[in-house]
Amino acid sequence: MVCAFVPAFSVEEAEAKTLWDTCLVKITPKCALNIIAVVFGNGTLIESCCHDLVQEGKVCHDNLIKYIADRPSLVGRETQYLKKRDDVWSHCVSISKTA
Repeated sequence: MVCAFVPAFSVEEAEAKTLWDTCLVKITPKCALNIIAVVFGNGTLIESCCHDLVQEGKVCHDNLIKYIADRPSLVGRETQYLKKRDDVWSHCVSISKTA
């Protein structure tokens, strides 16, 4: 499956591209898609992806999810997605601490 997201950036396009290029190399495509499915759909978090997410870092996680949530087709539901984003992060950090 090939999935492409073309978010509407709220920051300069060059800055956003740098952030995407920097952050997305820190997480496997499988885990990135899994986390997106959890935050924006009804996906089930693959616990092994928590390690990738924590390695990616909170700043990258927060910004990448925010960029996707800012897409015009998702306007009005940003708060819901940002809460799910934070829930996923907290869950993954707690799993990483016990591993």
